[in-house]
Amino acid sequence: MLIFPAIDLYEGNAVRLFKGDYAQKTVYSDDPVSVAKDFQSLGATHIHIVDLEGAKTGETPNFDIIRKIKSATGLFAEVGGGIRDVKTVEKYLTSGIDRVILGTAAIADKEFVKNAIKKYGDKIAVGADVKDGFVAIKGWTENSDKNVFDFCSEMSDIGVKTIICTDISKDGALKGANAELYRELSAKFPVNFTASGGVSSLDDIKALKSIGLYGAIIGKAYYTGDIDLKKAIEIAK
Repeated sequence: MLIFPAIDLYEGNAVRLFKGDYAQKTVYSDDPVSVAKDFQSLGATHIHIVDLEGAKTGETPNFDIIRKIKSATGLFAEVGGGIRDVKTVEKYLTSGIDRVILGTAAIADKEFVKNAIKKYGDKIAVGADVKDGFVAIKGWTENSDKNVFDFCSEMSDIGVKTIICTDISKDGALKGANAELYRELSAKFPVNFTASGGVSSLDDIKALKSIGLYGAIIGKAYYTGDIDLKKAIEIAK
């Protein structure tokens, strides 16, 4: 299982939200590049980056910082937040980003996802951000009418190979990951699932690894010291 330490960007800072609430934001660093270098020094090979402003607006206000993180570290970088058209997909991929995550766009425009996969294959992932069983959109500010199982079924059918699934109720709460949800999803669909939200102890890492998941994202628990990233990476291997 791969470990993806996370950097969420807002106004150029590395921040974390509590359960996706922009009003409950903690700034952890004004130097996200140095945070990424810290990840690398602890053995990380992959990084998960979210442009929180982009997720709400559909723009790319933190693009330059994201590019600097990639060039300064060389880590495998996946990026989500506001990627809703071909132009933005190309902007990231031609700048050296390894994989882009489609969220709101995957709900709003299935053809767009299908065409992106046709052109870019595994460089396209989809985010399924789950709130009360349904997929949330626009930076988690709205719920769609799609339940997570129907959504994952549709994405799998059109060729999506990687889905990052976030349980919003767990995100930033340090209460443990929703292993049951990931177990159920993994059993139903031939997709690489990455767990996100609530991964807050080495026991979580062991539980998710035992399911056979592709990856797990560590966010707030790294910044608060609840998870030793180096140990988490070793366990996941």
